[in-house]
Amino acid sequence: MKAIWNNRVIAESENTVIIENNHYFPPESINKDFFKSSDTHTACAWKGEASYYSTQVDGKENKDAAWYYPEVSELAKSIKGYVAFWRGVEVVK
Repeated sequence: MKAIWNNRVIAESENTVIIENNHYFPPESINKDFFKSSDTHTACAWKGEASYYSTQVDGKENKDAAWYYPEVSELAKSIKGYVAFWRGVEVVK
């Protein structure tokens, strides 16, 4: 799977985990050059507290376009630290 934004591959992995129709990419599969930590956090009743990244590609920013769970509940342990995308980031084979 590939995550693409602004015509650039920002993450790529054959080992994503699918939860609630989202592909979660292993942390080592993201190109950290395109990611900037965000102060945004949200809560999921069964996964835990999500943290966010904004993506930056070729001078353009996509605020809070990626999220991950640094700490997770027992039910979500398979995605601890894994990164998922939205806000226009294409996830394709």
